[in-house]
Amino acid sequence: MSHRLKKLSEQVVVITGASSGIGLATAEAAAEQKAKLVLAARSEAALRDIVARITAGGGEAVAVTCDVSDRAQVEAVAAAAVQRFGRIDTWVNNAGIGIYGRLDEVSEEDHRRVFDVNYFGLVNGSLAALPHLKKSGGALINVGSEVSESAFPLLGSYVASKHAVKGFTDSLRIEVEDVDRAPVSITLIQPTAVDTPFPEHAGNYLPNEPKLPDPKIDPRQVAEAILDAAQNPTRDKRVGTMAKVSTTLATLFPSLGDRMAAGQVGNLSTDRPGRRHDGILRRSSEAATTAAGRTHGTPAPK
Repeated sequence: MSHRLKKLSEQVVVITGASSGIGLATAEAAAEQKAKLVLAARSEAALRDIVARITAGGGEAVAVTCDVSDRAQVEAVAAAAVQRFGRIDTWVNNAGIGIYGRLDEVSEEDHRRVFDVNYFGLVNGSLAALPHLKKSGGALINVGSEVSESAFPLLGSYVASKHAVKGFTDSLRIEVEDVDRAPVSITLIQPTAVDTPFPEHAGNYLPNEPKLPDPKIDPRQVAEAILDAAQNPTRDKRVGTMAKVSTTLATLFPSLGDRMAAGQVGNLSTDRPGRRHDGILRRSSEAATTAAGRTHGTPAPK
């Protein structure tokens, strides 16, 4: 890739799923580096709080309420960015949801909803961003997962969607970078398990409360990888030691990887009784977060 990317302090950055987890950590880190921000999520009040906090610190940010599965709403995010700041330099497709449950128990409706957000939401973001990024050069950064290349039990719909994200991103990169030779860097970020509200936000079919297996990394580690790719053309980036281990196992020793993943079943739920619910599959995370006793839109842990 011959084109150069701007310093973050000169960039307009759009982030989807910006109200918590990786998206929030990325927004905060980008604000510290003086990027102009367009933050998108379904949680309107949380986004307003985050924008107010960034603005109070001398930064520039705008909030746009958006369900990424709706192409028109995603196009409205791009339009808001151009209206406010005149351009888009980096677009981060981060919004995502998941479901804990066996594949033979998850309803077709729920399975499709995961794809509507994780896959088609990312497709919507990519296609809304590209015309703007091609104009003056920029970066499209898609957040996949270590399970874009490996697999895991009880999170099958999420795993499948993240495989789809990798296939889309890799194919798009060839078309845009290698065929068109457009001045756009297309990156796939593949984190290991991250310490975010993902288990509370996920739909749950398990008898107990779901959780993520240890070790979990800090979302700021993923934010750092995203913001590095925004400034330095990067094909892909695995974040966290376990992301490198699991993708290598899946590639070189797939049967061993399968057996090790099967052994993680007990680490995907707590010993506390849970209940069946659809998490934030069809609503903003504010209600779900309040129910879980967590404050939404709070800064990443220091």
